[in-house]
Amino acid sequence: MDLKNLNKQEQEALIPDNAIFLGYRGSIAHGMYIPNSDPNSIDDKDIMGVFIAKPEHYIGLKEDKETVEKWHNEWDCVYYEFKKVLHLLLKCNPNVLSLLWLNDRYVLKTSDYWKQIIEIKDAFTSKQAYHAFSGYAHGQFKKMTHFEFKGYMGEKRKSLVEKYGYDCKNAAHLIRLLKMGIEFLIEGKLYVERISDAKQLLEIKRGEWTLEQVKKESDRLFSLCEESYVRSSLPAQPDYEKINMVCKNILSDYLNNC
Repeated sequence: MDLKNLNKQEQEALIPDNAIFLGYRGSIAHGMYIPNSDPNSIDDKDIMGVFIAKPEHYIGLKEDKETVEKWHNEWDCVYYEFKKVLHLLLKCNPNVLSLLWLNDRYVLKTSDYWKQIIEIKDAFTSKQAYHAFSGYAHGQFKKMTHFEFKGYMGEKRKSLVEKYGYDCKNAAHLIRLLKMGIEFLIEGKLYVERISDAKQLLEIKRGEWTLEQVKKESDRLFSLCEESYVRSSLPAQPDYEKINMVCKNILSDYLNNC
């Protein structure tokens, strides 16, 4: 695995040894990354991973951290413990759910354990996606005009908000989340890479839409998302028993081979 512009030591510091999956998330995975050579870029290079903790985490009282975050310049990495990921997937967490439908070229590392989860990804589909996606979208709507500037791009992002009158990046997230939620409720599939609407989303991200245009489109999509929820043929709940069985099989194999 090679992370561009990072030497071996920097990569080793960012990537955990016990990862069973690593992949790009965020703007790279969505096909919407604006490189930092662009004067208006405020994009990180985001990675999400899944790791299996030490055996003591599963068979003793000593627990590992379930979430590990690491940063280095433009790299923003988050790693979740295996069972933690499954619980997030059961709730249709939009960011984590994207890992199950990630385009192969954005996968940095996989394993037989993770492939077993991919094989049952349909077991995680449920109408709960409505609450997850619309809830995250409402959060982005609030952030769009209630400004927060964190991370190494804080000042640059602040200057762009002052220029356009709202946070364009949050606005693009808002519209994307609603579209992905609608698609998932109708088709039971997540289109992570935004091939069909990347141009529109990048226009929003670059501040080419007014705040009123964004609000009008989000109102339309919130209504459509609710309508899709009512009409959705997805099951009300995920297939907990199937997921639980695969989880037990994976952890049993892991512990038996430690």
